[in-house]
Amino acid sequence: MSDLLAAARAWAADDPDPQTRAELEAAIATVEAGGDDADLADRFDGTLEFGTAGLRGELGAGPNRMNRVVVTRAAAGLAAYLKDTGHAGGSVVIGYDARHNSDVFARDTAEVMTGAGLTAYVLPRPLPTPVLAFAIRELGCAAGVMVTASHNPPRDNGYKVYLGDGSQIVPPADSGIAERIAAIGAIADVPRGTAGKVLDEEVVDRYLDTVAGLAGDGPRDLDIVYTPLHGVGGVPVERVLEAAGFSEPAVVTQQEQPDPDFPTVAFPNPEEPGAMDLAMALAAERGADLVVANDPDADRCAAAVPDPHGWRMLRGDEVGALLAHALLAKGKPGTYACSIVSSSLLGKLAAAAGRPYAETLTGFKWISKVDGLAYGYEEALGYCVDPDNVLDKDGVSALLLLCELAAEAKAEGRTLVDVLDDIALAHGLHATDQLSVRVTDLAEIGAAMARLRTSPPAELGGLAVERVDDLSAGSADLPPTDGLRYRLAEGARVIVRPSGTEPKLKCYLEVVVPVDPEDGVDAARIAAAGRLDAIRDGIKQAAGI
Repeated sequence: MSDLLAAARAWAADDPDPQTRAELEAAIATVEAGGDDADLADRFDGTLEFGTAGLRGELGAGPNRMNRVVVTRAAAGLAAYLKDTGHAGGSVVIGYDARHNSDVFARDTAEVMTGAGLTAYVLPRPLPTPVLAFAIRELGCAAGVMVTASHNPPRDNGYKVYLGDGSQIVPPADSGIAERIAAIGAIADVPRGTAGKVLDEEVVDRYLDTVAGLAGDGPRDLDIVYTPLHGVGGVPVERVLEAAGFSEPAVVTQQEQPDPDFPTVAFPNPEEPGAMDLAMALAAERGADLVVANDPDADRCAAAVPDPHGWRMLRGDEVGALLAHALLAKGKPGTYACSIVSSSLLGKLAAAAGRPYAETLTGFKWISKVDGLAYGYEEALGYCVDPDNVLDKDGVSALLLLCELAAEAKAEGRTLVDVLDDIALAHGLHATDQLSVRVTDLAEIGAAMARLRTSPPAELGGLAVERVDDLSAGSADLPPTDGLRYRLAEGARVIVRPSGTEPKLKCYLEVVVPVDPEDGVDAARIAAAGRLDAIRDGIKQAAGI
């Protein structure tokens, strides 16, 4: 107890933020008065770990929270890493979203960079993450920092680091930066300079012009409903659609303005149940053609389409296949890549078009490293359609190309569902689903993974398990990661892994069902749904979750 109190008092003395300092002092006082020490202990239960995802966690005081002390240490460690790797005197561009304290963390980062002798550029206002990724290469910077927690709950914030190629860090850069963060002493001793140069709108305009230029000539008749989910995508998306020749979308007014409390959604993630309800209700009211959405930092894109039973969300793999189909039809050269948890359909589409295909670990930090990348996607709504300019997922450019494809289909009296049916007829119906279990105790995830490793199932959903790959061992094609891949009969597959950004165990399911032209794609969808349900039940039982 005395060690905990001593650590807390020392942290409070070093904290430059009066709000979090007062928060911590109140927690200390509670413990000193004989109260419960659980809250204080949790704040000092280790430190937020800096890795390939940067930092992400709950806002608050203490080393196990996101706050100005943690961010200042991270910035100082990054500055030291850049100087030690030949970038002394180089520049860093810093972006931020509209979450609580994002602007404060961006300013702290800029002051630390200039204090270390580096040049700091700060984007002019809360903007999408892909604008930051674009600006790194556009400005010739040595690195970039984006303050965002993407689609995490309102209480969270995060810190993503990019190097000069415009892609997120991967090993060994992450451990190199982490080592230098660990070596930072008292915050008061970290040199600080000016708040850097706040950029004007020119770099934003160049990004928007570049995105709008991706759309070719073609039909533009499309009734679009759009929601930025209280994030920063609204104005950029509307400007890009207008520049590309589309009519102004109908925007969900309740979610139009950035709001860090995300009042209309339980989780500001388009994948979460209920997040898209307002948008789909507006689309039904208007008789719209397409619903599109971004997550709060607009690096992801979601879509919903009308079907005979109302509006339905397209799965991330379905959007991934549609965008790949469109780019392959345009003859875009290069390698088409996706993460191992994404559908195997992309490999078949690429092969049919005579294009190379690659598979990577989960996360755009890995997809962006594929040589000659033409297009990359991950099933969690992340799409990179223009790697020459944004070497990261970009929900704005993906949204534009999806609207373009929908308008082309509409001009032919068809829909995006018809395009998906064409793909299924040619390559089989590739149906995917996910079992995602949120836990309060992270030990539950480790226990589930241990059960699956020690007692692997012989069958899942009535399909024999033909091969088990323990991804922690790595391979010639993939670095090691904590995960298991089950290859089932008839082309089915299950991958189980802990989430890298949330307290969740995730199971990714895929079945492949041939389409009988006489029975049609709907019959294959019904069969696939039954198989996915059975596999989901099987892996849930095997994992003990």
